[in-house]
Amino acid sequence: MTILVTGATGQLGRLVIQSLLERGADPQSIIAGARDTAKAADLGVRVARLDYTEPSSIAAALEGVDAVLLISGSEVGRRTEQHQAVIDAAKRAGVTKFVYTSAPKATTSDLVLAPEHKATEEAITEAGIPAVILRNNWYTENYAADLARAAETGVIAAGAGDGRVASASRKDFAEAAAVVLLEDGHLGQVYELGGDVAWSYDDLAAAIAEITGRGVEYRRLTPDEQSASLRAAGFDEGTVGFVVALDAGIAGGALADTDGTLARLLGRPTTPLVDGLRAIA
Repeated sequence: MTILVTGATGQLGRLVIQSLLERGADPQSIIAGARDTAKAADLGVRVARLDYTEPSSIAAALEGVDAVLLISGSEVGRRTEQHQAVIDAAKRAGVTKFVYTSAPKATTSDLVLAPEHKATEEAITEAGIPAVILRNNWYTENYAADLARAAETGVIAAGAGDGRVASASRKDFAEAAAVVLLEDGHLGQVYELGGDVAWSYDDLAAAIAEITGRGVEYRRLTPDEQSASLRAAGFDEGTVGFVVALDAGIAGGALADTDGTLARLLGRPTTPLVDGLRAIA
């Protein structure tokens, strides 16, 4: 079986390829799809140029491919059309397993990031290709900036209220993708993937305090306070609105659910918050 990993030079893509190799996949059976192929030269697998905005590059990368991992694009606002190009090409190529990294409860969530994932999931269904949906919760690595700021200031300031986040390390999610790509029996499944523990921002502050050895306080911000703080830091209005909406979604519980599916796929517990943060530090 030949596997194409899109976005292979990104942080998740690199870890997926590493996990595939660790699980015994033949390097010649893996294709790293990358817009800049030079950045993929160190991955130890075959490389193909793949640009979401160039359908011809997608079609060429898919030649002879059986399974595809579509790692969601990073260009918010353009992802639906970019993903559609990969879905269309995969259907034409006769791909027999199409795996997509989506967002928690993408089809029903109020999370500001959900609509593009919802549209992509619907496009996959409409295309009728055999698929597995991986609805990844937050990566613990998303909090690297909070860790750095809290180490200096002793404060985490956010508008997440008492919301909880079932995060796991990016490597956990990458390993799950490798499992689904290599194993039979997953087609047609929609997996809600999250860490074993849904933690609060008070827990985040305590974890950072344990790592840094200093007291860390979680300061709850109202939407107005958060907006003012972001503007003062020089962010444009679009970014301000996006961040405030994102934290409002977290406060509302959009990332709080965890049912152990990720750990079951991995055959081990997910990486605890403090361990994931310590790896970043």
